[in-house]
Amino acid sequence: MNTELTEEEMRRALFGDSQSPAPAFNTHVQDTVPVVVMVQPVNAAKKKKVSKGFTPRLRVTLRVGNEFEGKMHEMVHEADTLSSLVAEQEATKTARKKFRFVEVVSVKSM
Repeated sequence: MNTELTEEEMRRALFGDSQSPAPAFNTHVQDTVPVVVMVQPVNAAKKKKVSKGFTPRLRVTLRVGNEFEGKMHEMVHEADTLSSLVAEQEATKTARKKFRFVEVVSVKSM
């Protein structure tokens, strides 16, 4: 048995015959134009307004001041989050813009 194949034989074995079948021509040709029906668009139903659900809010109470061991003021910050840590950081960040000393008193759910 001959184990040596020519390149052409290998191509035929891997990919099949290189000659593609002749395309079949459709002898039945339609001369008519398909009927196009125009349909009036249906008025879209009015979207219902989605009521805003419960937004989680936390109230952070801070004691702020500009003097060390001096007069302190209470400040309340409302945060739209469930995380008490994020609410505390957000409140502290806004309080630091005006005051030097900030102390968190409480974080409560509203």
